[in-house]
Amino acid sequence: MMAPSNLESNIDDAAIADRNAAIMALDNDSNLTQDSMFDDNSDDDSDDSDDLEMSLFDHLEELRQRIFYSLGAVGICIAGCFTQVKPIVKLLEVPAQGVKFLQLSPGEFFFVSIKTAGYAGLTLSAPFILYQIVAYVTPGLTRKEKRFIAPVMFGSSFLFLAGLAFSYFALIPAALNFFVSYGEDVVEQAWSIDKYFEFVLLLMFSTGLAFQIPIVQALLGFLGVVSSKQMLSAWRYVLVGAAVLGAVITPSTDPLTQSLLGGAVLALYMGGVVLVKLLGK
Repeated sequence: MMAPSNLESNIDDAAIADRNAAIMALDNDSNLTQDSMFDDNSDDDSDDSDDLEMSLFDHLEELRQRIFYSLGAVGICIAGCFTQVKPIVKLLEVPAQGVKFLQLSPGEFFFVSIKTAGYAGLTLSAPFILYQIVAYVTPGLTRKEKRFIAPVMFGSSFLFLAGLAFSYFALIPAALNFFVSYGEDVVEQAWSIDKYFEFVLLLMFSTGLAFQIPIVQALLGFLGVVSSKQMLSAWRYVLVGAAVLGAVITPSTDPLTQSLLGGAVLALYMGGVVLVKLLGK
């Protein structure tokens, strides 16, 4: 017959073995559960990535739609401006006070109206076109780059309108006053309306594009292509470039208009240097 102490020892050993077996079974179950959860999550992640990925044809389809929307907006804006083209023409004739405009060929004013409505329609539809461009490229940008888009869009639109206003209130009157006063005692001022609007529209939109210089500088600085110190060190070349740009952009040959535009370009460049410096570049 087995002694009582040996019996108790066997009972304790059996209980410990049962407990260890139960703990191992629980560990196995928990590991299986975690593995299954991990597999489910990985499947979900792969499904999400599959949902977010777009094929080349999807990108081309989206690009086609956004181009179609942009062209539609341009067409609507041009058509709307054409219905109100006479007030726009009268507004653009204001800087040429005291000058008589002539239609020198049949249909000249009609084609001037189409040209004026086209420029005005492009100006009005430009914010919508910018939105379509940004909406197309945004999914491929990082979070930091996305935060930079809104200020660029707002700044570009504001500077373009500022360029139009600067041209209308400063450059055009300066150029016209020079030409009128130069031949005031010799010739009567009667201008072709087509030539006048070609001069005005070209000068205004060239100035609006020239006012985008700080935006270009900010983009180059943000991308790390050029630093503010490097931009500032090139001020001599910028001074010469501003003079050349003023001579190329302005349709007139008077020195006053070229000096005004060249000075504005130089001031915009220095403002762009300060902007890049504020960005920490």
